[in-house]
Amino acid sequence: MANKNITVLGAASAIVKGMGVTLKEMMSPTVTEFYPEEPPKFEERYRGAHVLQRDENGLEKCVACFLCAAACPADCIYIEAAENTDTVRISGGERYAKVYNIDYNRCIFCGYCVEACPTDAITHGHGFEVASYNTSTLIKRKEDMLAPIPPGAKPPVVTEEAAAH
Repeated sequence: MANKNITVLGAASAIVKGMGVTLKEMMSPTVTEFYPEEPPKFEERYRGAHVLQRDENGLEKCVACFLCAAACPADCIYIEAAENTDTVRISGGERYAKVYNIDYNRCIFCGYCVEACPTDAITHGHGFEVASYNTSTLIKRKEDMLAPIPPGAKPPVVTEEAAAH
């Protein structure tokens, strides 16, 4: 009989505690996001759409080491490497990513690619509007993900004869 009374009292105290939390939340001010008119406020470590970073000179940081593709559990990163030459200098390393695609149909935003990158070339941005009714638009190319060239930096120079090869 005593165990039954203790159980009933424990349940009643849990209900009172839960109702106290509910009443406290009811009395607090309502927080409204004005999303389309104002940009949303994200936490610093929010994992949004990927961004391929550039260095301070405007060169791409990606050196096509394929570590991000190897670390990806969803196998959604596709890279084709090309060599930097004297006439074509795209990145600071020997190679650069000629093709860099991420298939957002498969990406799980785990962040393994960001952690694996030795040059911090790929990061998660704060972009979140990647939904689409057409799955072919969810394959993002390098040009879609590249960060803008920093002010004062010169864009990578590609000569016409090198682009023809």
